Amino acid sequence: MKIFSISDLHLSINNSKPMNIFGPVWDNYLEIIEKDWNKKVDENDVVLIPGDISWAMKFEEALPDLQYIANLKGNKIILRGNHDYWWNSVSVLRRAMPEKMYAIQNDALRIGNCVFCGSRGWTVPENGKHKTENDEKIYKRELLRLELSLQNMQKLKQDGDIVVALMHYPPFNSKNEDSDFTNLLEKYNVNFCVFGHLHSYDKKQKLVVEKNNIKYFLTSCDLVNNKLVEII
Repeated sequence: MKIFSISDLHLSINNSKPMNIFGPVWDNYLEIIEKDWNKKVDENDVVLIPGDISWAMKFEEALPDLQYIANLKGNKIILRGNHDYWWNSVSVLRRAMPEKMYAIQNDALRIGNCVFCGSRGWTVPENGKHKTENDEKIYKRELLRLELSLQNMQKLKQDGDIVVALMHYPPFNSKNEDSDFTNLLEKYNVNFCVFGHLHSYDKKQKLVVEKNNIKYFLTSCDLVNNKLVEII
């Protein structure tokens, strides 16, 4: 079983929103992703999509985008991003989820010898400070959610299992400094972490960072040339 990741697809299948207004890297990007996906992924593999899945505002409007992903090969695991306004109730989402497609929210999932967990996260402080009091409030709330998911991961984990965390926001700041998020991931012995949120105007960011025995992958589609990143 192989594990891949690609994030920030920003789909709008039935209500087309041209992404190439954000630059030529978005020209025909879905065709590029599909071709690469079908070349790399087998039915038993796993593809992680850590957020910003659809531009839809309502759940019903997001269903064609979810079905588009479901039609691609492999098991798909999704996580909510900051633009996924359609994602309000995970129970409603799971009832409508197509086959071989899963959602992570405050919990964990085991497939093969891998356990998947995670949370959306939030902006990490720069120079030890949050931008606003509201940022600090959301940050602390996301820490609680991440630890809840990690605790659920521990209940599922068996000897020899690999742990992969999904986050939407980077778990560290622009200097790749330690944060409460990275401390939690280390505390629970996570092996790999995938995230997105950053885009092509953030090219100064490293796509792969290794910190304290965890390998972090930035997988926003426009930063990885619209090709899946192999994690394991």
